Order: sequence, then structure tokens, then C-alpha cells
Amino acid sequence: MTTRKPVRRIAIIGTGAIGASWTALFLAKGLDVIATDIAPDAEAALKRFVQTAWPALERLGLAPGASPSNLAFTADLPAAVRAADFVQENGPERIDFKKKLYRELDDMLAPDVIIASSSSGLTMSEIQSACRLHPERCVIGHPFNPPHLVPLVEIVGGAKTSEATIQRAYDFYAGLGKQAVRLRKEVPGHVANRLQAALAREVYYLVAEDVVSVADVDKALCWGPGLRWGIMGQVLLNHLGGGQGGIEHFFEQFTGPMTAWWKVLGSPEITPEVRKKIVAGVLEEAGGRSLEDLAVQRDEALLGLLAVRAGT
Repeated sequence: MTTRKPVRRIAIIGTGAIGASWTALFLAKGLDVIATDIAPDAEAALKRFVQTAWPALERLGLAPGASPSNLAFTADLPAAVRAADFVQENGPERIDFKKKLYRELDDMLAPDVIIASSSSGLTMSEIQSACRLHPERCVIGHPFNPPHLVPLVEIVGGAKTSEATIQRAYDFYAGLGKQAVRLRKEVPGHVANRLQAALAREVYYLVAEDVVSVADVDKALCWGPGLRWGIMGQVLLNHLGGGQGGIEHFFEQFTGPMTAWWKVLGSPEITPEVRKKIVAGVLEEAGGRSLEDLAVQRDEALLGLLAVRAGT
């Protein structure tokens, strides 16, 4: 894979929440996008999403030539990918579906076109095993929701992915302003979702054991460590937590207590009773706000944080 032509035209496969958000981002970066989805209302829903997301993207700053009018839609997969320079795939998280799709894409696309999957849990080694021609151009490009606002993207290759593909994908996403993280090996769930899962396990355990309410555990997170995590990661914060001695003193001071807590962290069983308790707690915490209202609140706060981070 030696061709390094610039990426100008993106094919989006699957226009659900993630695919629609990717579409909005690519358009805001001045790229041409052709999207495809077989759902009957997919085109209208996608255009509504882009229209709704556009004011936030304007606040973040549009690239020259950026416009929602650079979006095309077709239900025909071969037509969607025919002239693509880069494919962002956002199909269902089913390995049988992915393998069939990638086998078809592998046959349709020129060898230099990267096929990136937004998959949050499947490994590229599994997915690309169906590619008979150029499995080396297949890579995971897993975003954090919503991709048009949250900068994180995780990049990880499969057993047959080439180093050139990984580097090209990294450069492409970084060129869009994404914060790209490269995984050195495949693990189920990648990195960010595993971190979330580890935290969710303890959150649900504390609620299940009646240690704390749903509202208060959320409050403890977003008004405590969550504020710091929006600025620095856990390890760098530990470095600060060690005072003048930094990370070395942190380990001297806190290894004992920290590892003692690890031994008593919970492993909850999500029984119907626990689910009922969490659902009731979430609805009480939401206080009648719709999902749309909560999303607006989240996105406004994200825009504010991104503005602060842009100045640091």
C-alpha cells in the first residue's frame, strides 16, 4: 500500500447515532461525504442530525468549504463506495454481518482505500479474516460518542493490518483534530470502554448494595474525579497527587490503601431487582427531562470544556 493520495471523499456505511455523528464531523472538516444505509427513513434522519449538530460545529470552527450540502446519500452500497478515498463503517455489532460486509468491500474497493470500523467490541482480526484480497487495509477506528464533539478515537489493527494502514489512519484522524490513541494489541472493548466498564461495575455494585443512591453516585463522579478527568488522565493526576515527590511518592504513600480497596471492589450481578432499582434511580435523577434535553445539556457542557481545553 504505497499510494498516499489525499482523503477528500468519505463513504459512511451505517447512519445510526455513530455514523450520523461521524458524517457531521467529516462535513465540518470540509470533506465530501456519501452515506449509505438500508433503513427506510435513514436519509431524512441523517440530514436532521446534521442540521441539528451544525450550530455546535460552527462554534467549534468549520474548515474552508465545509457545508451540509457536501452530503450525498444512496441506499446502494457499491455506488456509495465507488469513489471513496476512505471508508468509515458503522454497521451492527455482529461478526457475521461484519465479515460479509468486509468481504464485499474488499472486492469493491481499490487496494489503497482504508476501511475503518467504528466497532466498539469486535476485533479487526475477526472482521478482516473474510477479506481475500487486501486485509492489510482494514483497521479499527473506534470513536467516543458523539464523535462530532468528543475528540477521542482508538486505532487498533488486526493480525493482517499493515503498519502503513495504521499510520495513515492515525494521520487522517489527527488531521481532523481528533485525539488518536493507538493500541499496541487487540483486547475486547479496546481501552476507553474497558475503563468505563471497570467504573460501571463499581457504580452498580455500590447502588445494588444500598451504599449510595443513583443520583449521589453520579454526583460523586461528575463533581469529583470527573472534573479532574476532563483535564488530565488518571496517571498524570496520580503524579500530581504525590505532591512534591510526584508519582514516586504517590506509590510510596498510596500503594497500600489503593491495593487494599482493589481487593474489596464489587462484582455485581445485574439481576432484575438491581436493574429495576437503577432504572428507577435514573428516572428520578432525570427529573422529567427528556433524552433530548439531557443530550443538549451534555453537549453544551462538552462545548464549554472543549473551548477551555483549546486554550490549554
